[in-house]
Amino acid sequence: MAERKIRVLIAKPGLDGHDRGAKVIARALRDAGMEVIYTGLRQTPEQIVQAALQEDVDCIGLSILSGAHMVLVPQVMKLLHEKGLDHILVVVGGIIPDEDVPKLKQVGVAEVFPPGTLLDDIIRFIREHVRQRA
Repeated sequence: MAERKIRVLIAKPGLDGHDRGAKVIARALRDAGMEVIYTGLRQTPEQIVQAALQEDVDCIGLSILSGAHMVLVPQVMKLLHEKGLDHILVVVGGIIPDEDVPKLKQVGVAEVFPPGTLLDDIIRFIREHVRQRA
């Protein structure tokens, strides 16, 4: 039996109006053989967690450029925990100040990918860490 494809939800929480980077990541993950669900712009933490639950995803990729990452990401992590979805790998990409990276990891984010991160590095990270959680 073939191994199940890694399922990744790409989400744009908050009021960001720019999604080019999220779409580039979504396409790269799809081209790497993953199943990708893209939720579109302006998603609430509740919508993101509900979509992750309904789609039975292995990973959530949050793309944030608005500066609201220290509010939105902890809300997503709290909701995942409340729903018993702690097994889902969460990664964040976008404009995140260096000093906020340890704080995001402290709330459960597996990795933060700044602009310019190689797509292959993101793909490799997701593959390795989803397998470790399986």
